[in-house]
Amino acid sequence: MRILVTNDDGIDSEGIHELTRALATTGHEILVVAPSTDWSGAGAALGNLRPDAALGLHRAEIPDAADVQAWALDGPPALCLVAGRLGAFGELPDLVVSGINAGANTGRSILHSGTVGAALAGQNFGISGLAVSVDAGDGQLLDSDRWRWDTAAQLAVETLPLVIDAPVGSVLNLNVPARDRADVEGVRWTHLAPFGAVRATITAHDGEALQWELTPTGYEPPEDTDQGALDRGWASLTALVGIAESWPSPPVGDGGADHRLDVEAHPVPGAELHHVHRVPDGALDAVLIRPNLGEAFL
Repeated sequence: MRILVTNDDGIDSEGIHELTRALATTGHEILVVAPSTDWSGAGAALGNLRPDAALGLHRAEIPDAADVQAWALDGPPALCLVAGRLGAFGELPDLVVSGINAGANTGRSILHSGTVGAALAGQNFGISGLAVSVDAGDGQLLDSDRWRWDTAAQLAVETLPLVIDAPVGSVLNLNVPARDRADVEGVRWTHLAPFGAVRATITAHDGEALQWELTPTGYEPPEDTDQGALDRGWASLTALVGIAESWPSPPVGDGGADHRLDVEAHPVPGAELHHVHRVPDGALDAVLIRPNLGEAFL
């Protein structure tokens, strides 16, 4: 299997170096295509693609992994995946592994994560993916030597067979606590937390610039959420779907005389717009339908 490795912290991040070295021991073919600079917070953006301007690209080297083909691209992580799936680096990758991100990607804020965005871009191209992030322990933000890249890389390798055996187009979001591997409580399936450990706040606005800070929320999430599990020393796994259609729940009917009214009251694929149709909001009483990830992408 050919695995494309990318991240949003850039090709020089120790997180992607440690992840690449760990994946290189699995026997799979590893291809690294990562942003040349930091693209944190890019989500699944492709950047400003223009037919009259080429994107910078150069060969890179992963320390202690000289046999791994590596490239640095002047663009966000999702674009690195798209370029790989369009054949820019030879044989198409079968899987994408994104990370290791410096800091957890939990809760609804994963919408903005370039680490998760790359994995979801792969899903949109019909391949599965794993996004890997490691939590920040006390003082780690100021000391790069204290990040537990080793623990996150080991858990990524342990999780990889699960992703490979999953249905095509599956994406798992793995968050790892800042602990030795032996001290991690285990791995739990989790919900997305409604709030993360920090939130963005505007600290200054002078009419010409905005100053942002990340401040603690003080929120204690339930232990069955990604952030809650992480806070309790567990690694969390959450299965994600990036693009899904939202439809109202199917009408309940026996196909009799009232069946037409049921269909008329509920939009179905191919139905004409009717004044009684409401827009579904993606809530639990709706039906979410993934795009067909079939032969078109293979």
